[in-house]
Amino acid sequence: MFLKKIIFILILFFCLVPIKCLSLCESSHSCILMDVDSGRVLYSKNPDNRQLIASTTKLMTFLIAYENGNLDTLYEAGEEILKMYGTSIYLSLGEKMSLRDLLYGLILRSGNDASVVIAHNVFKDYDKFISKMNSRALELGMNNTSFLNPHGLDEETENYSTSRDMALLSSYLYKIPFYREVAATKHYQTNSSTKAYDWYNRNKLLTQYKYATGGKNGYTPKAGKTLVTTASKDNLSLTAVSLDDGDIYNTHASLYEYGFSNYIDYMIIDKNTFSYSDNSYDGKLYVKNSFHYPVLEEEKDRIEVVIQIIRNVNIDETDKVGDVIVLLEDEEIYREDLLLKNKKHRSIWDKFITWLKNLFIEK
Repeated sequence: MFLKKIIFILILFFCLVPIKCLSLCESSHSCILMDVDSGRVLYSKNPDNRQLIASTTKLMTFLIAYENGNLDTLYEAGEEILKMYGTSIYLSLGEKMSLRDLLYGLILRSGNDASVVIAHNVFKDYDKFISKMNSRALELGMNNTSFLNPHGLDEETENYSTSRDMALLSSYLYKIPFYREVAATKHYQTNSSTKAYDWYNRNKLLTQYKYATGGKNGYTPKAGKTLVTTASKDNLSLTAVSLDDGDIYNTHASLYEYGFSNYIDYMIIDKNTFSYSDNSYDGKLYVKNSFHYPVLEEEKDRIEVVIQIIRNVNIDETDKVGDVIVLLEDEEIYREDLLLKNKKHRSIWDKFITWLKNLFIEK
């Protein structure tokens, strides 16, 4: 009887007291957890709400500079740095620093002065740099993003994006070895034309969470705290974004623990073991790429691989003879070309025989 009373009291307690762990992003206005390789969203909250993004802006600044500049080129700090405030690497007027070091200062120390030196020098045209930030965003599928400056300060001009868009940018950057090197650096020392620098990474997740591999934090009073990070474990590489979040580092650690605890990196198509034959074509059919995908354990049985053969293909002109399609619960998640190996030039007679065979094969 006593035990029943205790159980009743406990049940009543948990019914009346809110359970804090119901949301992984309780402290954030918007968040997302995305698989870097496939783009699959593993968790989200308001992922398409447009918000101010503060210094996470500098991830796009990094990308434009990396893709259009020379890392060893020296850039001179001009009068543009005199208007900068907030986080800085403290460049002096006329000081020269390589683009490589400016990018380290941009990510590790969130240097607003570094951002404007980069933007004024990569194309020698500040407005062209901002325009390129926006056009590159569209190319990456960041359809709800707009940039008006390279740093994220929002008193005069404002940069807007969404957690989904920033996750797309983070995923793209993660595939660039130089970005991974910079973002994962905890301590960096260098010299400019006039000074020595000794920088520590401001992204605290690198030291607080053992699977963290990099990222960029930001803050303004209007935007609140923002954070874009990556983490890897057991062949899973994930990226997390939280915007307007009062507890950014705990949010990201919780998101990653959820992802790594519940999802596995599942090999669905292995190009080394893939095998398929069809009477329409002589020779081995193969795929060029393997495909793996993050899935829940119970989703494995819901995956279907469908082979679609294209009949009457002129194999003198193309290697493709079909498609390999991966479905998860009847939704297409991947498509790969099915190719013909050891393709040989065929005589008119061979082509005629193949045509006849295809007449009797059900399409």
